[in-house]
Amino acid sequence: MSVAFRFDRHAPPKRILVVGGGIIGVSIAYHLARRGAHVRLCEKLRPGSGATGNSFAWLNASFEKQPEHYYLLNLLGIAGWRRLQRELDDELRIQWGGSIAWFPAGKEADQLRADVRRHESWGYATSLVDPSEVSKLLPNINPGPIDVASFSQQEGTVNPSKALEVLLKAAEHLGVEVLCPCEVIGFELSSGCISAVKTNRGSMPADTVVLAAGVNSPDLADKLSVSIPLKDSPGVLVHTSEVATVLEHVVHAPGVHIKQNPGGEIVLSTSFSAVPIADDQAGMDEGPHILTAAAKYMPRLKSMSIGRVTVGWRVLPQDGYPIIGFAQNCPNLYLVSTHSGMTLSPLIGQLASMEILDQVDVDLLQPYRPSRFGAAPRTHPA
Repeated sequence: MSVAFRFDRHAPPKRILVVGGGIIGVSIAYHLARRGAHVRLCEKLRPGSGATGNSFAWLNASFEKQPEHYYLLNLLGIAGWRRLQRELDDELRIQWGGSIAWFPAGKEADQLRADVRRHESWGYATSLVDPSEVSKLLPNINPGPIDVASFSQQEGTVNPSKALEVLLKAAEHLGVEVLCPCEVIGFELSSGCISAVKTNRGSMPADTVVLAAGVNSPDLADKLSVSIPLKDSPGVLVHTSEVATVLEHVVHAPGVHIKQNPGGEIVLSTSFSAVPIADDQAGMDEGPHILTAAAKYMPRLKSMSIGRVTVGWRVLPQDGYPIIGFAQNCPNLYLVSTHSGMTLSPLIGQLASMEILDQVDVDLLQPYRPSRFGAAPRTHPA
């Protein structure tokens, strides 16, 4: 695996501790190590055990990605995955088949037309297509009535657990020390900065701490009087057993989403927004209903059994947009909490490593600073 990319530097490499072994934390660790930093990564349970492992993992800058600055961030996230494929010698398996969406006549169809036109004006590779084209693109799908359909060509999907495995291997190859299981239980402070992270495996000194612990981040940040406002966003996925490839595109049928992981299981979801479930068991009970809804459009699902149902509590900031940057009242704490973590992870890893190692403020990240929730912006030390 050819991943080395290190700068000669007169100053000693920074000691950076990343909290969280999901796709965001691992991507940041990888990009930091690629720049020559000494990186430790602490994961409470196992890599990918949180939102990452339970992600639909649709790589997109599609119609919900607005306003334009957020669309652009996700578009660059897609490009980041193509960069990672090159860096990692094509070990990453990504299905670059795009996505197809459609609706029968009604308000949703009208909205899809408007969404496509807006994203086309922003330069996105999407377009309206005829119903006959949907049938050609999706020979194993029975779409039913179609008033309007779209094809977004540059989108993709990954098996999130497999992608994380490849990136984690690359990070370790660059020298990242992965401690798992390793639970962060507190912090040691000196002059308002973190001097060490307290874990159930001992105290670990650090020059910079990256907090990318998903839904656990707010509780950890609270120990430092730092606020990370998230809201509940459960996601229920149905996974079939692994089958031969029958689907090369991500499918957005009315009321249900269908994809096939590269070379493996078919994954189903009814919604990417919060669903009214009280706990994991309530989500698990939704599995048969989701399979039935999807089989309406993909008849061969009727003969397939459910391999597993997963319930993921996704990382969704209160206003829906990423939280990225240094904490105001703890200058060496770098925060990352975001929805669309699969799409954004290569880009966030790249930009976060620049901000941490080079002490620069990347303009692209300005709309997403923690300071928008009321605190004064953090300034870099002299």
